[in-house]
Amino acid sequence: MLTIAVSKGRIYEEALPLLAEAGITPVDDPKTCRKLILQTTRDDVQLVIIRATDVPTFVEYGAADLGIAGKDVLLEHGAESLYEPLDLNIACCRLMTAAHKDAPEISGRIRVATKYVKTAQRYFASKGIQAEIIKLYGSMELAPLVGLADCIVDLVDTGNTLKANGLEPRDLIMNISSRLVVNKAAMKMKHEAIASLLAQFEQTLAQR
Repeated sequence: MLTIAVSKGRIYEEALPLLAEAGITPVDDPKTCRKLILQTTRDDVQLVIIRATDVPTFVEYGAADLGIAGKDVLLEHGAESLYEPLDLNIACCRLMTAAHKDAPEISGRIRVATKYVKTAQRYFASKGIQAEIIKLYGSMELAPLVGLADCIVDLVDTGNTLKANGLEPRDLIMNISSRLVVNKAAMKMKHEAIASLLAQFEQTLAQR
């Protein structure tokens, strides 16, 4: 049995066609059922539905053999203990800094609001900018508006939410997409099954 960890939402929706090409279709729809472990049309594969930020943890500790996670989550987790064999090129967006449209360019010591604490620290350190990182779990756009932070680091897709709140994207930190990650022990113990699945994913991606 192979267990694949994936999160609800955009990543799950965009991963479904890729999984289907490998013959993996959930028997139950996570939108309508409350099960966290989903059986699939393949007897040897099941899905576990968890928070996006928990995917690398489940895979690292062997609770899942494989996982589908955004590169932003993997960077923040520190996924050196995982294999990352495939960029699935789904759920694409950009990790960026953003600030009020009338704010001056970033310089000196600044305060930054983000849920990507480690990634933001690395980025500003690489720029030689002293940054005090304030961890928030949501509504990042509020931080510059109420004086909590000079800027934010967050994912940007269309930029409409930023614009609606008087903010604008500034510096691109990284282009983000979802990756397939594999537990290192599972890669050895279940090599044939995982290698076969990787080959199917690679073939599907090559045809897109």
